[in-house]
Amino acid sequence: MVATRNNRDQPWLMRTYSGHSSARASNALYRTNLAKGQTGLSVAFDLPTQTGYDADSPLARGEVGKVGVPISHIEDMSQLFDQIPLDRMNTSMTINATAAWLLALYIGLAQRRGIDPKTLSGTTQNDIIKEYLSRGTYIYPPAPSMRLIADTINYTVKHVPKWNPTNICSYHLQEAGATPVQELAYALCTGMAVLDRVRASGEIRAEEFPQVVERISFFVNAGMRFVEECCKLRAFGEMWDALTLSRYGVEDPKLRRFRYGVQVNSLGLTEAQPENNVQRIVLEMLAVVLSKRARARAIQLPAWNEAMGLPRPWDQQWALRMQQVMAFETDLLEYEDILDGSPVIAAKVKELVDGARREIDNVEAQGGIIAAIESGYIKRELVSSHMNRLRAIEAGEMKIIGVNCFQETAESPLTGGSDGAIMKTDPAAERDQIERLQAHRRARNEADVRAALQALGDAARSTENIMPSSIRCALAGVTTGEWGDTLRNAFGEFRPPTGIDIAIDRRELLGKKDQVSDLRERVASTGSELGRPLKLLVGKPGLDGHSNGAEQVAVKARDVGFEVVYDGIRLTPQQIAQAAQEEGVHLVGLSILSGSHMELVASVLEELRARDLADLPVIAGGIIPPADAAKLVEMGVRAVYTPKDFNLNTIMADIVDVIRAGNGLTRLGLLH
Repeated sequence: MVATRNNRDQPWLMRTYSGHSSARASNALYRTNLAKGQTGLSVAFDLPTQTGYDADSPLARGEVGKVGVPISHIEDMSQLFDQIPLDRMNTSMTINATAAWLLALYIGLAQRRGIDPKTLSGTTQNDIIKEYLSRGTYIYPPAPSMRLIADTINYTVKHVPKWNPTNICSYHLQEAGATPVQELAYALCTGMAVLDRVRASGEIRAEEFPQVVERISFFVNAGMRFVEECCKLRAFGEMWDALTLSRYGVEDPKLRRFRYGVQVNSLGLTEAQPENNVQRIVLEMLAVVLSKRARARAIQLPAWNEAMGLPRPWDQQWALRMQQVMAFETDLLEYEDILDGSPVIAAKVKELVDGARREIDNVEAQGGIIAAIESGYIKRELVSSHMNRLRAIEAGEMKIIGVNCFQETAESPLTGGSDGAIMKTDPAAERDQIERLQAHRRARNEADVRAALQALGDAARSTENIMPSSIRCALAGVTTGEWGDTLRNAFGEFRPPTGIDIAIDRRELLGKKDQVSDLRERVASTGSELGRPLKLLVGKPGLDGHSNGAEQVAVKARDVGFEVVYDGIRLTPQQIAQAAQEEGVHLVGLSILSGSHMELVASVLEELRARDLADLPVIAGGIIPPADAAKLVEMGVRAVYTPKDFNLNTIMADIVDVIRAGNGLTRLGLLH
């Protein structure tokens, strides 16, 4: 077929994932981005909002407005969407555990504005399963969490029919280490678990069930191996089509279509030579637009500097312009699928499909994905895959330009400005949000709030759909923390396995064999000099659930001979200091990727001093700008590691030396 400009396909929805500081600041950013040609919104909420806490909760300290916008009640939601027509906007919201609540606020706001919810279109990212495995913003145990997902699906299919009520998200599985086969298998297992739960609820008649299948969307990742990633997406479409036909009897092929949005891989962005991230992002985007049959319906691109900190509006504009150039300047949209008929593509797709089907069988044999999460099987598989990836980088088998090869560089003019090429959140944003929250509580009708919360609790303890009572709460002025706590009281909370108890194959040592042997000798000899084995505490303070780095440090440390204390995510500074005291550790390592490092590290140091542990060495890792790293060192932190510090062998050697120096022993220096 000869391409002509008259039969060009329509481009995908173009979004940037954004939100920060406050509803007012985020609204200004959204309206600016829409004026620049963005065609949909993708809302990032801060961690207290995602985990069901109010801004004035002690657990929210330092986290308010850092990785997204804080939404505590319907007035915040109204300010967030000020001058934005809800009935004409396609809005994607990344929420998960509190998805029913944020969707209730959105629907309640539409009703308050006189907008029929049947006109609302968009997506709630409502995939709690991957939260247990990767991102960590879960609250409740699996069974009630799956009930909440089913409730939102059952409600929206009937009352908000244009809405995608759940967004099965394999994106974070890849960031947690998933191979393409694992990403396919675990995402499709999640899809089956969700659809099975909806069908079992009995709220949807059999003849209406295909409409439920139609509303299921996916959110995927695309990495640098863009040919393999493109094949992965073709495999997704093939497998979803077959699954929904055979398992759920959906006859209409249009209703079986694999519908997905994408953000290309932020994990692969580097702090070293960050200008290289531009070409990485464009190549990763190519994977999700090249094949017409497997083309994304919506795309959001990270900014080039996300490995360094919070992108500025100009950086987000650059990411949007990448999409626009691809869609409007190239001839990509003028052709049918250019990969059809390729034997190479067909063979790779078959390989991925066959591998994914085998892994699906493994999961199903354990009783399904929920059982495989509760047993720790999938978490261990992901930690192991991520370990293999890091091992390949350390060994130079996987080349990362500017990181483990071609490290020579001139100073980049992109990072030379006074702002360090990143945006700093307003330090007053947390205090202002707390003041607005407290003013909101004083102004509302407390009788209405109590009645709404009572109805919510009653619904949670029964089989009643949670959405009507949640919308009632939204309109009554209930806060995010009150909604979250009401369901905590009904459902309880959950802490899944950490996955670090994997067995490392001694024939394939993590890193270079001579360095690992050297490290084991250093750890053992230092322990002998100090009179007992070295013990390391790896701590995740605050609400940041991105535990991949912490898990790999824990696995590596255990492999080279440390005793390791790691209790998973979402610990208070008090809990970390108490564990350090009770376990008698030699060093505390803190992992924080949410931007709240200054507040949380200071709190941990304060708690250690209160327990007469002021001399206990503390190190920190995360996305920490150089200026903040210098301040942390001034506060007493012994070392700071950022994404540029990819070599775990080097980090382990540093940790041994920090412990030695803290105990009056001579440093052993660099590994050879």
